[in-house]
This record gives sequence, structure tokens and C-alpha cells, in this order.
Amino acid sequence: MMVGLAGYRHVRLGPLAVRVRPRAVSVGLGLLLLLLATAAFALARGSLVLPTREVIAVLLGQDAPKAVLHIVADVRLPRVLLALLAGGMLGLAGATMQSLTRNGLADPGLIGVKEGASIGVLAVLFFAPDVDPAWRPLAGLAGGLVTALIVCALARDLSGLRFVLLGIGMSWLLSAGLLVFLTTADVNDVETALVWLAGSLHGAAWPTLPGAALWEGVGLVVLAATARGADASLLGRGAAIGLGVRPGMLDTVRLAVAVLMTAAAVSAVGSLGFVGLMAPHAARLLLGGGQAGLLAGSALVGALMVLAADTLGRLAFAPLQIPAGIVMAVCGVPVFLFMLWLRRDRL
Repeated sequence: MMVGLAGYRHVRLGPLAVRVRPRAVSVGLGLLLLLLATAAFALARGSLVLPTREVIAVLLGQDAPKAVLHIVADVRLPRVLLALLAGGMLGLAGATMQSLTRNGLADPGLIGVKEGASIGVLAVLFFAPDVDPAWRPLAGLAGGLVTALIVCALARDLSGLRFVLLGIGMSWLLSAGLLVFLTTADVNDVETALVWLAGSLHGAAWPTLPGAALWEGVGLVVLAATARGADASLLGRGAAIGLGVRPGMLDTVRLAVAVLMTAAAVSAVGSLGFVGLMAPHAARLLLGGGQAGLLAGSALVGALMVLAADTLGRLAFAPLQIPAGIVMAVCGVPVFLFMLWLRRDRL
């Protein structure tokens, strides 16, 4: 092991050499352990408190009482896994959007992707209620992707102010469209839609997980593969081209991945605010470093935020369940202001 500059260490594994930052690795492992502890707490706590040994028995496939097996395997575990997947996707998408726009206040909903995905899902819910629920995520993906394509076509430049302003305008326009949906629909449908729009994981089920896992896996692989190019792009277009990076293609690929992950997350759990905005800032504060560390940290922090918000919403006023999106909104503002205060000299 060799000590490098800026706290980096070069670790050699035979012919391969990997550059790591021990502090970032330690913080990342700490976040992972905290995430696992929170997941274990969420699996054991609820309207019925379960012994830890019985929860572990279910996870290991060992014999357990039928009631415990149903609560853990059919109710709580899908909910915990979906919270982790949705939070991870929103964290990754937020970090990518902030990198693309060079704007620390950007989040996955900057260009109306959340609203577009929501309209896609609600259109299926209101106008084709008999359609298999498995089609709803596809409708959400289509709505989010169409919205992003319209904004990109109008802006023509992913890093300019026009892109941001057009995205904000599209978000407002689609928000108005959502209000039209809600004011003209049946009351029973509106009640269901409002709970979903608030960011609720109450309806989490196993069939929802494969699609979410697929999109997060694809997004994580693509973003990790383009992380070095993204670091070069932050030096400026000329410098990036000189280093062999094609900024136009790189930005297009990364934007497409961010849009798809955002749409997939919204389609699965509804609109969750602050995750894509706060997770990258927390990751920078805790880990620092380049895009690779930022992406890993954003995914971990995003997953932890959504899981903690959902668990708090389930337990704080039990048996009444508060949607995770509402908990995130209530807790997110003071936390975000505190983070801004910690970074006040860098903004």
C-alpha cells in the first residue's frame, strides 16, 4: 500500500492498482452499517413488535411461526427493500443532475420528470383502472421520458441556464395538469391518488421490486462507468475533449439514466421530495472526493433517508401511517438548512 496525495492510498492487487481514500471508505462502511441497522429495526418494529431472532430466522429461511413469516416476508421486507431501492435511485439521479447542470440546487424533478411520471401513472389509474398494475411503472417511465425529451429538445444544451428554466417551467405546467386530473376525477380515485402522490410505500409488494432493482442496477453500472468522464467534464468542455471525453454523448447518457431512475422511483412509490436534493450534499459533506465517491455516498444516503422516513411515518402515530413523502417534507427543510449552514463558506 502506497500513500498518495490528498489522502489517497494506492492499493495493489497483483497487476492491478486501485486508488482509494481511507476516510471515504470508513465513512461509506459506517453508512452501510447504519443502513443495515435501520433495516433490521424496520423489520422488527411495527404494530406488532417481533423478536430479533424470529426476524433473522425468516431472513435465513429457517422455521418461524406463520404469523411472523407473513408479517416479515409479505409485508415489511418488500417495503424495506422498495424504500432502499427508491432512495438509492433518487440519490443517484440527484447527484447526476447536479453534476450535469453544475447547480447544487438541482434535483431529479428539475425538468419535470417527477410530474411527467406521475401523470403517466395517474392516467392509467383513472382511465384504465382494469389494466394490470404491472403496467403502471411502464406508464410512469414513458411519461418521465417524454417530458425529458421535450425539455432537452427545446433547450439544446444540458448545462445552460435555458435548460434549467425550461425544466422549471415544464414542472409547473405538468403540476397544473396534475391538479386538473385531481379536480375532475372520481372522489375515490382522488383519495388513492393523493396517498400515492404523497410518497407512500404502503402498497409495496414483491412484484414491484424486480423492475426497480433492474433500473437501479443498470443506472449504477452506467454512472460508475462514466464517473471518470464526468470528473473530466467538470474541468470544462475544452479540457474534457483534450482528455478524450465526448461531453455531448456523456451528458446525454447520464441524463437518460437519471431520468429513467427518477421515473422508476416515482412510478413505484410516488413523489418523494428532498431526497435527490439533499443526498448528494450530505455525501459531499461526509465523503468528499470525485464522482465515484459522490455516487456511492448519494445512493447510501438516499436509501437511508427514505427508509428512515418510512419507518418514522409507520411508528410515530401508529396505527395511523404517515406517508414517507410527508415525513421527508417536514424533516427535510430544517435538515437542508442546517446542511447549507455547515457549507455556508462554500456557497
